Amino acid sequence: MLIQFTVANYRSILAPMTLSMEPTSISDFPENLMDEGKRKLLTSAGVYGANSSGKSNFLDAIAAMKRMIQFSFQASSHSEIPYDPFLKKVDSSKAPTYFEIVFSEGGTRFRYGFEFNATLIESEWLYETEKRSERPLFLRARDVIEVFPKFKEGLKLESRTRPNALFLTVVDQFNGSIAGRIDRWFSVLRSMDGMQHISARGYTTRLLEISRWTGPLVELYRKLDLGFEDIRVEKDFSLVTKQKLFGSDCLETGEFVEFDARTQESSGTNKVIDMSGPILDTLNTGGCIIVDEFDAKLHPLLTLAILRLFQNEETNPKHAQLIFATHDSNLLQHGRLRRDQIYFTEKDKVGATQLYSLVEYGGVRKDRSFEKDYLQGRYGAIPFIA
Repeated sequence: MLIQFTVANYRSILAPMTLSMEPTSISDFPENLMDEGKRKLLTSAGVYGANSSGKSNFLDAIAAMKRMIQFSFQASSHSEIPYDPFLKKVDSSKAPTYFEIVFSEGGTRFRYGFEFNATLIESEWLYETEKRSERPLFLRARDVIEVFPKFKEGLKLESRTRPNALFLTVVDQFNGSIAGRIDRWFSVLRSMDGMQHISARGYTTRLLEISRWTGPLVELYRKLDLGFEDIRVEKDFSLVTKQKLFGSDCLETGEFVEFDARTQESSGTNKVIDMSGPILDTLNTGGCIIVDEFDAKLHPLLTLAILRLFQNEETNPKHAQLIFATHDSNLLQHGRLRRDQIYFTEKDKVGATQLYSLVEYGGVRKDRSFEKDYLQGRYGAIPFIA
């Protein structure tokens, strides 16, 4: 379960910005909380803001941290690190990018992070918390790596770590058990662009070919009222939907007519189909999924229905999490979101993204019309149109 993510000097983000899934002391919608040991965590969080305010950049930063880990596995000693800093200030364009993530895995909290530029890892750290005491497992400053007793798997691997490689991935390559747990957590962290949902199509298609997944996926499509009764995968991996056939008297004939999903179903239906595999897999494994442009092509009631899959103990028994960016203000009114689940982005005078939550606004009661207030500019994070 994701607990907290912080990023600095990445694309439009300059100063450190943090999204936390730890609830505040407010009493709004307790059903949106789940147990993490003796603590509680939020099931979901939504990010609102004007176009070009940095919503996508913030969510992509989480995915970029995962990509950095994958890069470190595959890179050679001469590979340039994918470095994308804030470019609108002279002192930031060469400063390191900062990523840090806190998550829970197997009853243990880990805090892992690193700083880097285009050529080297400037620093790297890993801490674990059992019960309430946090202790370091390793600390790195460029080529100096200090390994602590609880991380014996990292001993003698310090000299094997390239300047452009993460020490964590080196330890994982040598079958370190703790490093392997962290890598597995990142492997089930999913990220999706709602406008480019075709990238998830292959994954969903593969799940539809597996019998234990077909039934749950079809049940999800029926629950979301997509208009078809069944779906199947053809030999060329195209999808065919089955819809009821009606007679001239407009009564059901008991027969079905088939449609090519990709050419004869709506773009919104295709988006739901494409997203359904990663979403259902996340709900099944108890992972975390990040969705940018959550509402694109979808009716507001569909985005609401998908959000509620994560807010319902029956459909989310494994405590999966959804983090999304959207313009759908309907969710502010009807999504039953707590004030600490609602985040906003806007840019300051130098064009740097600022991230803040609704709960940071003093005097905003839980019975306010968040949607109305947001569209009227009470919380900022909207475009100023002349």
